[in-house]
Amino acid sequence: MKINKRNLSMLLLASALGAHAQKSIKAPEGGKPISSELIGIFFEDISSSADGGLYAELLQNGSFEFNLSERDGWGAGTAWRVIRPGHSLGLIQNLQQDPIHPNNPNYMRLQVERTKEFYDYKGWKGFGLENHGFDGITVKKGARYDFSVFARNIDRTAKQTRVTLVAPGKEEKILADTILTIDSNQWKQFGCTLEPNADCPNAMLRFLILTNGTVDVDQLSLMPQDTYKGHGLRRDLAEALEALHPKFLRFPGGCVVHGGGDGFWNTYRWKTTLGPKEQRKQMKNTWGYHQSMGLGYYEYFQLCEDMKMEPVPILPCGVSCQGANGGWGMWPQQAQEVVPMNEMDEWVQDALDLIEWANGDVTTKWGKVRADQGHPKPFGLKYLGIGNEEKISPEFAERFKYMYRKVQEAHPEIVIVGTAGPGSHPGNPDYDNGWKLAKEIDLPILDEHYYEKRDYFEKSRQYDSYPRDGKTKVYLGEYASKDKKMSDALAEALYLIHVERNADVVCMTSYAPLFARKNATNWNPNLIYFDNERAYPTCSYYVQQMFGQSSGDYFYGDCVKFEGEKTHLQEQSVVLDSKGRKLYVKLCNDSAEPRQATVNLKRFKSLKKLATKTTLSGQPDQENNFDVQPIAPVKEQVKVQKEMKIEVAPYSFVMYTISL
Repeated sequence: MKINKRNLSMLLLASALGAHAQKSIKAPEGGKPISSELIGIFFEDISSSADGGLYAELLQNGSFEFNLSERDGWGAGTAWRVIRPGHSLGLIQNLQQDPIHPNNPNYMRLQVERTKEFYDYKGWKGFGLENHGFDGITVKKGARYDFSVFARNIDRTAKQTRVTLVAPGKEEKILADTILTIDSNQWKQFGCTLEPNADCPNAMLRFLILTNGTVDVDQLSLMPQDTYKGHGLRRDLAEALEALHPKFLRFPGGCVVHGGGDGFWNTYRWKTTLGPKEQRKQMKNTWGYHQSMGLGYYEYFQLCEDMKMEPVPILPCGVSCQGANGGWGMWPQQAQEVVPMNEMDEWVQDALDLIEWANGDVTTKWGKVRADQGHPKPFGLKYLGIGNEEKISPEFAERFKYMYRKVQEAHPEIVIVGTAGPGSHPGNPDYDNGWKLAKEIDLPILDEHYYEKRDYFEKSRQYDSYPRDGKTKVYLGEYASKDKKMSDALAEALYLIHVERNADVVCMTSYAPLFARKNATNWNPNLIYFDNERAYPTCSYYVQQMFGQSSGDYFYGDCVKFEGEKTHLQEQSVVLDSKGRKLYVKLCNDSAEPRQATVNLKRFKSLKKLATKTTLSGQPDQENNFDVQPIAPVKEQVKVQKEMKIEVAPYSFVMYTISL
């Protein structure tokens, strides 16, 4: 059912503040209704977060689409090596005539002249290709990996093809081995399953043609069968996200949304990320590498469904990043590209089509596209972001208002998220102009971004002074203290308690960036670092996790008092989850001395005596890294009372989870 403008504000209130039609328990007096969607995650493909990261594909450049625009020296053959054991003879060519799909133009033609007439080399023969994945292919004994390739015979002769996983070394060890027969003269997908006989952190895949003749190959893939819920995402990284208990996912960026420093030609277009993998349009990532789009809009929405998160897709609105064409080094308004107003309907239609794709039934054009991809049931899109961190220039304001009006006229039930530009603090011109625009059009939610040193998060209480009489809520979409030490995590905990206190104004938050691959990092700090074998959570990760695990719908600010002098290094909150019948008491002490706190929970009835106490603590300069992970929460069962005194240790964040 569509919702008119008159009750749109009621929808937003119910959505952003987590109102429930039926409460499990009645909230005691003195509580303030707050957002139950406060903690979410923001995914941007930065620091190789997708390919070589969350997207579980193990081969690099399997479709031969890498190119010079992405990195000097790159081309269709990047990440591949031609191999000809036993002095086999052959020629390999990169061609584009009659490809699998126009969106995937490059493929390799292997012309094999001699494969076995000369001699075998340590059991090897044939002519073909070798791929080492992303810093090696990590495989586990007994796990199953699905290999596939699109191929066609040019000379109409069936080709015997060997597919092998090999452990490197002076004496190479075959981990898994199989033979495929390529017997089609049209593009056709062939596949097999490989099961390694040993663990190997840096295996390589060999694809060898054993029959003389000519064959075209494209879209080679090696995927583990054991992915998150069977949906093609790397299990351990997805489970690290699940453990955060996020309420929403913002995607696909970030600067990725509007092309970053490259301009409109590199703008992310959601429609080209749908459908079979071999038909998706790959592109340069704004952070200087390649996006296969194996992780596309369907996978993002599917992940939201799997983790019960609200999807928050962000679309460009006809204005480029002000950093385009070297704009960060000149006057940004001169670098910002804009779409002519008479062409803006194309960008509007992209938004309308996305809503139909996500929410339409199977009889609609884009609802059918979703259904054909395997999801007949609508995803239930509620939020849509327009624009990402652009300079709030007059050109931006004109195009944003046009797009906002058109989308709202067609879909008043969709809650639009706008942007306050980079550096979202009072006095910043973009911040001021962003809020002016938001108030002018009664924008439901405005997205603020800022990265600051830890002392800002320790001392600033930005949202305490925000007005309560406006219609626009805040989404703190990108923020982080500028290091990854324990002291940074505690500063963020202090700040999040302040945000929680103001969660009647701030309806959503997400730390950024989310992921970073070891040896391929564009930005520091990040929430989770990883290599091929495991994830490495930072101290800040555990702060996010504790807040994500303690979402609620009412805030009580007068239940806890720190004894002694009040400083900015101590914060406290009590949050009630009335539906889940849980009470969360949070205390943070970022000082070198223990602090006593008195807790009064008399207003809460049926308080269970046994609670879970979670403590995150460490020395200020400690940090988690690839060599050592000294910081992690410690849980214990403790007895609690309606009145009690608690000593909060130095440099610690403590949370009590109490059932009601």
